[in-house]
Order: sequence, then structure tokens, then C-alpha cells
Amino acid sequence: MNSPVVLVDADDKQIGLMPKLEAHQKGVLHRAFSVFIFNSRGEVLLQRRAFGKYHSEGLWSNTCCSHPLPDETTQAAALRRLKEEMGIQAEVHFLYSFLYKSELDKGLIEHELDHVFWGVSDEKPVLNPQEVGDFKYITPSELAVAIKSNPDDFTEWLKICFQDVINRIPQTKQNGS
Repeated sequence: MNSPVVLVDADDKQIGLMPKLEAHQKGVLHRAFSVFIFNSRGEVLLQRRAFGKYHSEGLWSNTCCSHPLPDETTQAAALRRLKEEMGIQAEVHFLYSFLYKSELDKGLIEHELDHVFWGVSDEKPVLNPQEVGDFKYITPSELAVAIKSNPDDFTEWLKICFQDVINRIPQTKQNGS
């Protein structure tokens, strides 16, 4: 909880460090990443954030998301956290970055420059129960309907970037072809 996040400007230039909780209390822009893993059938692997997380607990989100450590690339952090949270080792590819600011529960604010990665894996998740409460595979079209029908069941960043992620990954890449 007191681990530092990398503070950045809108061009992703590092401008400092701050404890993670403080950055979310103050809404300071910092570097983050989101990973989307698809299986060979083109379904996206979602995680349900563990109850007890400091924000967005119990909400469904993309496969993995977090913050790189100081002096760690976002890709290296994505690989590390994918293994730590989901027990999966997979090749991930940078897709794009986006900047967002959202109010969360518990009076916290996400203000992140989020680097989005994707990959394909059929490896069965082995969940870290302190990070992840559950997982499921869902087709992109089913997820779009679920987000529209029950937006409060999903993390803010997933709702913001999901459709853009789907639009940027050709269907042939999603299904491993």
C-alpha cells in the first residue's frame, strides 16, 4: 500500500514518486498498465478484484492491472503482475496508452496514464487470493452487453477502455490465428 507509484506528466515523462495510497487520495497523475488476455476462442479473461482491496473491491476488471515499480518498464511490470495476480506467463504486446481521471469508492481518485497490453493464452489461471477473488472468460460482445446493463459491476478503467481495446485488436489476433 505504501509502495511508490511513478508520477508522470501528460507525455509520460517521470516527474517524481509518491506512495500509492497518497497518489489515489490526491488524484495525482501516475503511470499504470492494464493487461487483456484472450484465449484461443477469442474470449477475454476477466478478474474479479478481491474483497479487501483498497478500492474497487469485488468489481470485475480486465485480466490484470497495476503500476510499474520505479525503474521498471511497463511491459516488465505487466508480465510480473500477470504472474503474481493470475499465475499466468504469456507474451504481451503494447497496444496503446490513454489518460483518464475517475472518482472511485472510498473517496479515492484514479488519475492514470494507462499503458494497455494484450496477449493470447489458454493457460489456466492460478489466482492470488489477496488480489483476485474470481475469474471468468467472456466474449467481447457479451462483455459489452454486461457493461451496458450493469456498469456498477465493473471497474472504471475497464468501462473506459474496453471497446477501444476490442477495436484495436484485429479479430484474427484475438483468436490466435
